[in-house]
Amino acid sequence: MKKIALTGIKPTGTPHIGNYLGAIKPALELAKNYDARYFIADYHALNSVKDPKLLKELTYEIAATWLAFGLDTKEVLFYRQSDIPEIFELTTFISAFTSKGLMNRAHAYKAVVANNKENNKEDDHNVNIGLFTYPVLMAADILMFDTNVVPVGKDQKQHIEIAADIAQSVNFNYKKDLLIVPEPLINKDTPLIPGLDGRKMSKSYNNVISPFLPTKKLRKLVMKIKTNSQGIEEVKNPDECNVFALYKLFASQSEQNDLRKQYEAGGMGWGNAKQTLFEKLEDVFAKNRENYNNIISDKAEIDRQLKEGALKAREISSSVMQRLRNGAGL
Repeated sequence: MKKIALTGIKPTGTPHIGNYLGAIKPALELAKNYDARYFIADYHALNSVKDPKLLKELTYEIAATWLAFGLDTKEVLFYRQSDIPEIFELTTFISAFTSKGLMNRAHAYKAVVANNKENNKEDDHNVNIGLFTYPVLMAADILMFDTNVVPVGKDQKQHIEIAADIAQSVNFNYKKDLLIVPEPLINKDTPLIPGLDGRKMSKSYNNVISPFLPTKKLRKLVMKIKTNSQGIEEVKNPDECNVFALYKLFASQSEQNDLRKQYEAGGMGWGNAKQTLFEKLEDVFAKNRENYNNIISDKAEIDRQLKEGALKAREISSSVMQRLRNGAGL
């Protein structure tokens, strides 16, 4: 039997090309070798998205994005977190095996505390229990579906380690393997995706490029990519250029070599380089954009697929939860 891989997607904003390269594309490729399970983490989003209409719309956008890039709900499990009540029962269950000290060491919580200290505020200023216990809910997401591996970046590795720690605590207490102990699956080859300003592409920096922008808006955005002040005739270094760094992520080796020669020969302006990047992005994402626009226009179909996924998911979650109840004497 194939090992189970699980990926969660939080609906906190329209995905950008950094999300595509760093999470969506690798996760879809993973489905070739794993029993892949994908979910929309809408309860996780409540910590930052309090507007109900916005949350609903963002959930549709995330679902449409994954479907537009080729997620086949006939082949993989795709569901909305809030449709699986057993996840929240499991969260309560495993909370009894989770130390507060473990939560104190969670990166997200520590980052908020550190920021509060820098601004001379109390450690727990603006910290809600949802943020503090975020890793417990994430652990429940993972453990609920007998997950073997979770594809994550290095900065997310701790969450999987916490889930593993909790699973081991439960198993040790009951002297039986009630929960599968998950492992992180880290893709060491994932490149840094530069944004419009050269920093890591991130919504928090407002420097992202969406793969679904209309052609004119996409070109306008690409033309805003930060470059130096070198003139047209000057020789340019492609390895120190944000435009070339993005182009490399999508172009073939021969295409990269051709553009590199133009950089190093002189006589090429930044507008020409950006136009080349725009044309490549347009070529790569035009079909996905068409798919996305068709899918997002039919929300009833998205609902149908998510409901169908939830029914399949609950067959698994009900079984796992019953296994735990029996093991715990409930």
